[in-house]
Amino acid sequence: MAIDISNSIKERRIRFENLIGGEDVSRLEVEAMPSIPINRPRIPEFWTIQQEYNDLFSSGIITNSKYVRQFETRIEAYLGVRHAICVSSCTTGLMLLERSLCLTGSVIVPSFTFPATVHTLIWNGLRPIFVDCESSTFSVNPAEVEENVDRDTSAILGVYIFGNPPDMERLEKIADRYKLKLIFDAAHGLGAWYKGKPCGGFGQAEVFSLAPTKLLTSGEGGVIATNNDCLAERLRMGRNYGNPGNYDCEFVGLNGRMPELSALLGLKGIDSLEEEIRRREYLVSIYRQELEPVKGITFQQVKKGNRCSYNYFAILVDCDEFGMDNRGLQHVLGERGISSRVYFYPPVHLQKAYRGYYRKYKDRLPVTDFLGRNVLCLPLFNGMEESTVYQICRAIKSIQEQGTKTVLRIPFKQK
Repeated sequence: MAIDISNSIKERRIRFENLIGGEDVSRLEVEAMPSIPINRPRIPEFWTIQQEYNDLFSSGIITNSKYVRQFETRIEAYLGVRHAICVSSCTTGLMLLERSLCLTGSVIVPSFTFPATVHTLIWNGLRPIFVDCESSTFSVNPAEVEENVDRDTSAILGVYIFGNPPDMERLEKIADRYKLKLIFDAAHGLGAWYKGKPCGGFGQAEVFSLAPTKLLTSGEGGVIATNNDCLAERLRMGRNYGNPGNYDCEFVGLNGRMPELSALLGLKGIDSLEEEIRRREYLVSIYRQELEPVKGITFQQVKKGNRCSYNYFAILVDCDEFGMDNRGLQHVLGERGISSRVYFYPPVHLQKAYRGYYRKYKDRLPVTDFLGRNVLCLPLFNGMEESTVYQICRAIKSIQEQGTKTVLRIPFKQK
């Protein structure tokens, strides 16, 4: 007798078969992960960093030392900013930045973002004011930002959605007009340009992520970029508990230091960052060329003069025209071994942790709701081959041809 239990868990299928009748054996069969992942980190071969790692372990100094300083110097040169402060994560960097700027009251922020963006505000005792985004770029809508400024607003928190820079010029004008701080969650944005200028020096500061899913990774980590000397000094103090060096803490900071091991990993990857971005631009051009004729598929727009770093490549799936919605397409692609991601749903203001804000913003963020229910991110990763992009596009075309015969909708959970 065989007991067959099948389920899909984290994109892999597990079948447990218990064999009895003379054999006291249990067999666990695990199918391979999808052959095409949505992302894959670029890490150096170990032999290229082995000597430095040996030196680190021999020295006994494994945090906040020479490799961190070297990495910061390299990032400063790459971004064209006065200061780059390495931290343990982008989330930690945002928390420190908000604390270092002494923000109070409310902060205007898009709801179409990863929840960590808004979590940092809550951890600092700030109240998020959710605003809608642009349907073309997916970035925060400056007109919505200005409409929501009130006497309690202390800052605007912009976000690079999938590596696409927001409208810096309009946001800076609004911040100047109302005397607000302007900061950016640039987790996806390392390597992006705004009007031909490398991003990193806009507003008071920008915070980048170096997590494994990013173009440049340090394993885990982040970096705060700023041209403000006083702010940079306070941030460096803040990542070390607010301790200036004499244990008489000047403000309540935290442990946000980047380990030397992470900095070394980042140093080994930064030389290839531009090459990786150009490669992604090329692969995206193939995606667009192949999928543009497909009914029901449209794309995130990058404004002329800007450069998207394409941390992710997003499409919009029109259910009526394509034949299935974004979750339906995700499901069928997964059956063909192709990973994809519905990103971001639910938007932050509809998540359980933010239920206290739900009724106030109900029906007021139509573009955010539309994007959450229609965006699908396709595979785009380090070392990706052109043939893989063509394979994915062929699969989508094939699915579309079949999908129009029977519309597939996978219901979203009601919030």
